[in-house]
Amino acid sequence: MKKHHVLSMLLRVLLCAVAVFLMFWFLLPPLNPRSGDFWKFLVEAAIACIIINSFAKLIAFFRRASEGKLFDGQSHNPFKNMGKPLLITLIAAGCIVVFGAAASIVGSEFFNASKYNELLTLTDSNFAEDVKPLEDDTSDGADVLKMDEIPIVDKETAQTLGTRKLGEMTDLVSQFEIADNYTQINYNNTPVRVTPLSYSDPIKWFNNQSEGIPGYIVVDMATLNNTKLVMLDEGIKYSESEYFMRNIHRYLRFHYPTKIFDNITFEIDEEGTPYWVASTVKFRIALWNGRDIDGAVLVNAITGESKFYALEEIPTWVDQVFSADMILKQLEYNGKYRSGFWNSIFGQKGVLKPTEGYNYIAKDDDVWLYTGITSVVSDESNVGFVLVNMRTKEAKYYTQAGAEEYSAMDSAEGEVQDLGYNASFPVLVNVSGRATYFMSLKDDASLPKMYAFVDMEQYQIVGTGSTPTLAKEDFLTKLKNSNISVDGDQTEETPVQTQTVTGVVASVQTAVVDGNTKYYVLLENSDTIYTLDIFLSDRLPFLKSGDTLTLETETAGDTTTVKSVQMGATTIE
Repeated sequence: MKKHHVLSMLLRVLLCAVAVFLMFWFLLPPLNPRSGDFWKFLVEAAIACIIINSFAKLIAFFRRASEGKLFDGQSHNPFKNMGKPLLITLIAAGCIVVFGAAASIVGSEFFNASKYNELLTLTDSNFAEDVKPLEDDTSDGADVLKMDEIPIVDKETAQTLGTRKLGEMTDLVSQFEIADNYTQINYNNTPVRVTPLSYSDPIKWFNNQSEGIPGYIVVDMATLNNTKLVMLDEGIKYSESEYFMRNIHRYLRFHYPTKIFDNITFEIDEEGTPYWVASTVKFRIALWNGRDIDGAVLVNAITGESKFYALEEIPTWVDQVFSADMILKQLEYNGKYRSGFWNSIFGQKGVLKPTEGYNYIAKDDDVWLYTGITSVVSDESNVGFVLVNMRTKEAKYYTQAGAEEYSAMDSAEGEVQDLGYNASFPVLVNVSGRATYFMSLKDDASLPKMYAFVDMEQYQIVGTGSTPTLAKEDFLTKLKNSNISVDGDQTEETPVQTQTVTGVVASVQTAVVDGNTKYYVLLENSDTIYTLDIFLSDRLPFLKSGDTLTLETETAGDTTTVKSVQMGATTIE
């Protein structure tokens, strides 16, 4: 082999190696065959090498043409010997595509509905016992949620407060901006949102990277007047706004090349030391289906010291290990495949789904995701709700019929429609043993101006006020005016009579009231019209004349409420 041929081959190999390294540098795929990104990277790297070799062949062809050597008896084809490598590469790429498709089919929901259902296990629980009640006049040191601990600041408001705080620091605002993390955590038993500063642009990075990022923002979620810029003795060296090996994503990939990472969140420990929490993925179904979390890598944002922890070993100060997107997806699987794959499409008996929004609550010094659960055949009502621990994935289900969150938000906004305030997505609180939505009513600047409590079961009951305390007082007053007893209420209560009625349906009519479907049932040999809410049973849409129905009712004064309905062998309360 001629010397220039050897040099040409070595040059092509070097260029291919550089191209593959640069692709790895920017794309950061895990070197793990259980990751689809890994196989995608292999195909892209092979294509890049083919392109480089093709350009090298063309350059050699034009060089020979310029030297007048095209007719020296050698082949004139610039792509000589390229056909076989190209064919091999295309066949390999095709095999990878076919293999990936086959692996996806084997792990699909069609073949593994029960396994998808079991990705998240829900435990039935009691809301009034699990969630601390909001303090009231009868509280005497019991374990309660204090009024000044209610989170009134959501992410949108936290961003506004954080920007204002940084704007007060004239020496920093020209060099740094605020990252968009705003992770919700419990810091020393207080719900807060934390986010680091970041370099404004490459020039600011070049001028400041030796000292690092000077601090981070802490927004107290229970007050509008306690946002802090925490200045560190030693700056944050590892962050998302770094450009080279101190970029947290690149740092993690090069130190843990085979790990498949999910979300990477910014948190602080109980001493205020900043960390990056990088959750690691484990697939529980087939090759790359059933995405779940099996642990996390914790990286000290100042020193870069890192360590992997299995899920059960993660320190308790860490709050956000599972992403909300993953939890909501697993909740969807849990409700969708309760009775198999085909039932999720055709019969849909007992099929449930999480509502569109979610929020977080502080419980047992952990962060728990809250979202409502609704039937796929219902309108704007929830049949219950769940709380999921974002560190351990412990999940609790609470049977609680009531309005879904956006209906409650509309109800709260309706109380102050003349002011034009917008409701934040609600958090769930325990008011005198009742599951209650709490939300801030914000102006156009995303700052809370008023507050609202909305009863989950009867969302027309809304209490508003300029402070959470005044809103709660208004809410309790309206509960009492609606003949609803509350814990600690010493006033005389309206007697409640319970009755069980069984009969044959003579007529059934439906109507939509305040966004919810109601069924008006008349039984044979009776003049009483019973009103059944959709959330009492997902079988109500199939109710017809001639069906036997058993109703349990409660009558207080002139108000009769259907508490449960039995159709066939099923009773739902």
